[in-house]
Amino acid sequence: MKKLLFSLGLGLAMLSASAQTNSKPVGGSGPMISVDKETHDYGNIPKGANGTCEFMVTNTGDAPLIITQCQGSCGCTVPKCDTAPIMPGQKSAITVKYDTNRVGAINKTVTITSNATNAPSKLVTIRGSVEDAPTSPASPVKEASPMAPVEKH
Repeated sequence: MKKLLFSLGLGLAMLSASAQTNSKPVGGSGPMISVDKETHDYGNIPKGANGTCEFMVTNTGDAPLIITQCQGSCGCTVPKCDTAPIMPGQKSAITVKYDTNRVGAINKTVTITSNATNAPSKLVTIRGSVEDAPTSPASPVKEASPMAPVEKH
């Protein structure tokens, strides 16, 4: 019985030591992502308007942040991100272009994939509404009116 307890205790001690060597050092957080806003609201914009906005990403960690991919939720939402490492404390812009030739509500997401320890997959949202250009009512056609006689002087 003593041998069994000793074996179990030894096994737990080894497992605990293994877990401690695989954990991060105290005080280290690794790369961490922070964005200046979670949502960009276009409000009501006219069809064909500039549908570009920016999200500013900051590395709030203590190791280089690497954005590996930015993906829009549909083909009408096209993000551009720099894949160069973002050093601790530094910032990088993610530009999102929405196709404003599509009339109606905007409610799309962009997934930012990175090596961040706090959010390896970060979602940001764009919303608003694209309104069709108002159509002017057809001008009523005026009937030809008889001209008044012109007086001669």
